Amino acid sequence: MAANINPTVRRRRLGAELRRLRLASGLKSTEAAERLMVSQPKISHLENGRRAISPRDVRDLCAIYGVTDPQVIDFLMLLAGESGQQGWWHAYGDIPQSTYIALETDAASLHAYESMAIPGLLQTPAYAHAVIEETIPQLTAEEAGTRLKVRLRRQHRIYDPARPLRLWLVLEESALRRVVGSPDVMREQLEHLKAFSAEPHVTVQVLPYTAGAHPGLSGQFSILHFADNSVPAVVYLERFTSDLYLDKPSDVQHFSALHGHLQAQALDPDSSRDFITDVRKMYTDAASRC
Repeated sequence: MAANINPTVRRRRLGAELRRLRLASGLKSTEAAERLMVSQPKISHLENGRRAISPRDVRDLCAIYGVTDPQVIDFLMLLAGESGQQGWWHAYGDIPQSTYIALETDAASLHAYESMAIPGLLQTPAYAHAVIEETIPQLTAEEAGTRLKVRLRRQHRIYDPARPLRLWLVLEESALRRVVGSPDVMREQLEHLKAFSAEPHVTVQVLPYTAGAHPGLSGQFSILHFADNSVPAVVYLERFTSDLYLDKPSDVQHFSALHGHLQAQALDPDSSRDFITDVRKMYTDAASRC
């Protein structure tokens, strides 16, 4: 599969186009389902990008919606063909968060708030290994190794010189002070974090304890934006049993406002780097005493 093809994002774009065409035709989703001889939930899942669609179904829906432009039909059928292909992450088997990884791979920018740990995109191998082992103790060594490989492979989006992911991270102070692995692992991790925070496409702001109560107390969240304006932004909420994906404009606007408030309460980027340096010295001293 071509490196720039992301099946999840293609499904979402195709679904948005099919919904637009259905609304333009004046048909309800139940009517479209009846004419295609499928269930109404299938139409809903197709329009939300939650399942792949065959080029044949796309052709039939175009006929139902009165679409006659061959270029439009060919383009939608091309998206349908791409939407059934697999991304790089499928080579690692059935892994968790595959939907999120697909979105992250194709995102142009990511605004995130983290309170508990350094996010996966900026983790060192030692820190990532410790997080995986210490938070999911029932994993076998092979499963833990696979998760580590996937996490490090995700970081290609940060390193990619052609289209690096624009990352704006607001990070709670507790994520810097929680000892993951060992003081030496933390020292290395904070050096890595500080170095990346100086990159032009990465912004890191530390939210210190002294900020008091703030909008992020309800938990971690990420907002993914895409270069293709026809693909709506997505809010990602990581949960213990099932992750949430919100793409209603009102939800995206709400979490974007939350991120804006957190940016205002956090230290500016330069002061944040100084803060990271101070915490890193604490781990350097601790490691020297071991």
